[in-house]
Amino acid sequence: MKLSLANFLDYYHIDPRSIYKFVTFSRLCVRADVFDDFTEPLEETITKVMTKLAVIDSRRWISFLLDLLPRLDNTDFDALPDLQKRMLQMFYITVWGKAAEDWNREEVRNNLYALADSPVLLGELIDLLKYQYDRIDFIDAPVDLGFDCPLDLHCTYTRDQLLVALGFLKPATVREGVKWLPDQKLDVFFVTLNKSDKDYSPSTMYNDYSINEWLFHWQSQSTTTENSPTGQRYIHHKELASRVLLFVREFKVDRITNSAEAYTYLGTACYVKHEGEKPMNITWKLDAPIPAKYLKKTNKLMVG
Repeated sequence: MKLSLANFLDYYHIDPRSIYKFVTFSRLCVRADVFDDFTEPLEETITKVMTKLAVIDSRRWISFLLDLLPRLDNTDFDALPDLQKRMLQMFYITVWGKAAEDWNREEVRNNLYALADSPVLLGELIDLLKYQYDRIDFIDAPVDLGFDCPLDLHCTYTRDQLLVALGFLKPATVREGVKWLPDQKLDVFFVTLNKSDKDYSPSTMYNDYSINEWLFHWQSQSTTTENSPTGQRYIHHKELASRVLLFVREFKVDRITNSAEAYTYLGTACYVKHEGEKPMNITWKLDAPIPAKYLKKTNKLMVG
């Protein structure tokens, strides 16, 4: 019986990121004389991004990819529905590091066709996605943002993935922990719970934590005042018909891969109250409760 990725990971109780930090499973098997050697055009590219693909945990996104990836060379990408284009965009920026602004552009199509011409690594990617799907142990669900959006509640996304999913195609330009998307009327918050002095300046050492499963304490940027346009938008977002989205991660750096840690999507939140300014200390009420599996990580008030 051919050695499979799932059997290997389950037998040795290994997090797939521990492998992909160094090498693909296929290349590892070649070095162990288990698989025949192979040469494929995207090996270097795929090897570099497998750790990011190994944290995907959205049933909807995985199902889309499992349907699309086997038929990349027979798909009109520009003809896909908008929701599917957003999901493909999330995958594209993960692999190639930039958004596809035109699905008919030769470079974009050649990149996707090159993946179709890399059957060993494409097969491994499909096996990884199936493995990830089978490990999902929570209920994910779409979040109503007023437009078709592929981001699902309590799923894990990198900053680039979630921003292109929201229609912002230049995520590398976002340098701060907040992003206002005026066209979608969305305030997007990127929260890192455990900050260290070496990673953050004193002006960005915000105090963010869940108070309980429904309430989240969040500090604005250090320059935000109550009467500023931004402060007023936070306070009166309901009247202004804008939404607040909360994405949370425990650490800046993933302790397995030493690369940027992905964010968990806590969904939309509503303003409750605030204290002070520069920064504003705002209490938000989440529209969906934080699951117990995440609550201990987000609540600094819990002991043990």
